[in-house]
Amino acid sequence: MSKSGREIELKLELEPTAQDAIRRAGTIPGFTAGRSVTKTLQSIYYDTPDQDLRKARISLRVRKAGRSWVQTAKLGTGVMGGLSSPVEAEHPVPGRALDFAVIEDETVRDKLVEITGDAPLTECFETVMKRTTRQLTRESDGTHIELAFDTGNILAGTGTQPLVELEMELKSGPSLALFEAARALLCDVPFRFSPYSKAERGYRFAEGQVPEERKPYFAEDIRFTSGTSTELAFRDVLRSCLTQISENRLAVLASDDPEGPHQLRIGLRRLRSAFRLFKPALNPASMGPLDAMARTIAGEAGALRDLDVLLDEIVAPLVDKAPQSLSLDTLLAHLNAARDQDTRATLANHLTSADVNAFLLDLAAYTEGRGWLDPENVDQTAQLAQPIETYASKALAKQWKKVLRYGKRLEDLSITERHEMRKAMKKMRYGIEFFGSLFPGDTVKPFLKRMKKLQDIFGYLNDVAMAETLPDKCRALEKKSPEAARAIGFVIGWHEAQCQASWQHAKGYWDATRQTSKFWT
Repeated sequence: MSKSGREIELKLELEPTAQDAIRRAGTIPGFTAGRSVTKTLQSIYYDTPDQDLRKARISLRVRKAGRSWVQTAKLGTGVMGGLSSPVEAEHPVPGRALDFAVIEDETVRDKLVEITGDAPLTECFETVMKRTTRQLTRESDGTHIELAFDTGNILAGTGTQPLVELEMELKSGPSLALFEAARALLCDVPFRFSPYSKAERGYRFAEGQVPEERKPYFAEDIRFTSGTSTELAFRDVLRSCLTQISENRLAVLASDDPEGPHQLRIGLRRLRSAFRLFKPALNPASMGPLDAMARTIAGEAGALRDLDVLLDEIVAPLVDKAPQSLSLDTLLAHLNAARDQDTRATLANHLTSADVNAFLLDLAAYTEGRGWLDPENVDQTAQLAQPIETYASKALAKQWKKVLRYGKRLEDLSITERHEMRKAMKKMRYGIEFFGSLFPGDTVKPFLKRMKKLQDIFGYLNDVAMAETLPDKCRALEKKSPEAARAIGFVIGWHEAQCQASWQHAKGYWDATRQTSKFWT
C-alpha cells in the first residue's frame, strides 16, 4: 500500500529496562490501548557519496518487515523537543533496492532527483530492531496514536551501536494528544527528548561518533535571521531553554558533578526570564503554571547549587588560609553530608517524579503547539508578528530601566535591594544572550564586558550572604563542636573583609556600565 503525507511523531529515549516495563504495561489512563504486535524490521539507508540527502534533511531507506520491502523517503527530518513532522512518501518495492519510479508524489520524486542529480546512491548503514506497536485511541476527540517500542542496533561497517527509542506517531486527532498520551504512559519514568532521527543517529555512528554521555549541558547560542517574527523568536528561545532543562535533569540524576544542578538552574532561570521579556505578547493563563513549576524546581536546584558554592568556593579555599590551630575539616564534613544526604536527595527525588515529567511535556507542548495564544488579547497578533529586532530593542530598554532604578542609588542600597539589583542584571544578561545576534557584535561586547565585572561583585556578595547563613545551617554542629563554631566565625569574617574590599569597586564598574553605549537604542 502506498501513502504520502506529513507524519507527526514524538520521539523519546528511555533506559532499556524502563522501556520494557512500559511496553508491558496494561491500561493507559485516558486512552483505549490495543494489543501489542511485535515485528523484526531491517532498514537500509541510502545517500550520495557527499551525503547530499543528509544535508537537505532528507532520509531515504528501504525496510524489510516479514517478506515485504517498503521504500520510504522523509523530507524535513529535523527533531525539535522530540517532535518530528517530516513529509513522508512510502511505497512497496520488490526487494533491497531503490526505485524512484514507484513514488506517486511528483513533488517528492522531483525533490529527490534534484538533490541527488547524477550522483550514485549507495548503502550507508542499516538498523535491525524489534518493534512492538500498540494502538491508542480516544473517542472524545478522535485521537489515534501508534506507540512503537524500538529495541535493536545500528550497523555500519563491522560495528554496532544499541538503539532504544519510543516513537509515538499521531494517526489522527490533535497534536497535543501526543504529549497527553506521553504523560499518561511515562508517569514518573525519566526520559530524554530524542534530539535526532534514526537516520541522523546512523550517520553519526558511521562517522565514528559515540553516543553522548549524560553530562552537564550548556545552552548553545541563539541566532535569529533578520525579519524573524517575535513569535518564532520566542519559540526558538523556548526550545533552547527546554533542551537545557531536560538534558541537565538527566545530568543531575547521572552524576554528582556540581555543574549539573548549576546548568539546570540556569536553564530554568532563562525560561522564567524569557516569560518576562516576552510577557506583553503572551497569554498569562497558560504561562503561569509553567512559570510556577520552573520556580519550584529552580529553588531545589538552587539549594544544591548554594551548598556546592559554600563547600567549593567559600569554605574549601580557606583551608590553607586558616591559622594552623584551626581546622575546617569538621565543618566541611558536615556540609558534605548535608549536601549529599538531604539536598541532593530532595532534588533527585523530585526530578524522578511525575510532576517533573508533566512539566517537561507540558513545556514541549506549549512550545510546539503555540500555547501562548490568547483569544482575549486583540493586540496579540500584531505583537507576535512584529520583527524581533523591534521587539528586542523595546524589551531590553524596559529591562535596563529596572537595572537603572537600583543603580542610581547604588551606594544607598539595602542588602535586599542589592539582591534585587543582582536579579535584574541577570535577567538583562539573559535578554542580551537571547537577542545579541540581532545587533553588531562590536557594540554588544563592550556593554557585556563592563556589566559582567559588576555582576561578579554582586555574585560574590550573594555568596557571602550564603556564608552568613552557616550558623543557622550548622546550629546543632556548633553546639557539639567548638572547633566548628570557630571555623564558621573565621569563614564569615574572612569573606566579609573581602566583600568590603570588592564593594569599593562597585561604583566604578557601575559608572562604566552606565556610560557604555546602549546597543539596543
